[in-house]
Amino acid sequence: MPDAPAWPAGQVPPYPAPQPDRLTRFVVRLYERSPRWAVPLAALGCVAAGIGYALISDPTRSDPDAAPSCVLKLTTGLDCPGCGGTRALWYVVHGDIPAAARHHFVFVFALPFLAYLFVAWAGRQAFGWRLPELRFSGKVIGGFLAAWLAFSVLRNLPWAPFTTLYV
Repeated sequence: MPDAPAWPAGQVPPYPAPQPDRLTRFVVRLYERSPRWAVPLAALGCVAAGIGYALISDPTRSDPDAAPSCVLKLTTGLDCPGCGGTRALWYVVHGDIPAAARHHFVFVFALPFLAYLFVAWAGRQAFGWRLPELRFSGKVIGGFLAAWLAFSVLRNLPWAPFTTLYV
């Protein structure tokens, strides 16, 4: 923990410096004592759990009249920005990229970038690797988010050719 800033002689800070509570001290101690590879391994476990969920649940085989699991789709009938993501992941894991793109094109487009960013981060954290960094400007990130928003709106329009984006 960094020490509180030094105040000029004769001056009292306007408030007492907050002391960390027991939970914060425990988490900081645990982080300082954990091996370098623990956090990337935990993140990889979360990714594996998500892929495992997609494989076990097989979202491509749901009943046609089953209620949607997405609250937005259940209440409004509209596809949310993530609708089709689990099915797209299922198809990616099974190597069917065109079917994955049919269910969520933006997810499939972003997946290689996300995978590289994860490998670069985890490799640096766990093993000290220095892979070339992908640097995205604010304009690129804003453009991606705008494309995702446009995709989310267009897939809900009830006219051709947008009806092909229904999932």
